[in-house]
Amino acid sequence: MIRHIVFFSVPEGGDADAVEAGLSILTENPHANVLEIGRNARSDLYDEKVEFVVYGEFEDEEALAAYRAHPLYKKSTTVVRPIREMRIAADYDTASALRHSRYRD
Repeated sequence: MIRHIVFFSVPEGGDADAVEAGLSILTENPHANVLEIGRNARSDLYDEKVEFVVYGEFEDEEALAAYRAHPLYKKSTTVVRPIREMRIAADYDTASALRHSRYRD
């Protein structure tokens, strides 16, 4: 499985609601097993730049490529790109992820 995580910021004075609406278009894309759009809870003490997080899970690289090629992805990008500030993305394959589990009582 591929996990796809993207962080977005909105410029000062920008329209966060419009960015959220544009990102929400992605949730209709049929190629993701899971696709969530969330506003940053701003609980980190050191960084407040991120406004939105897009989190997706895809069966494999082909599903992620199909997601990116889908017209809804292009529609979302057309809406969001001109009104967002920063975009940082990361993808990783869970099969190759380092595992560390900690269980607490």
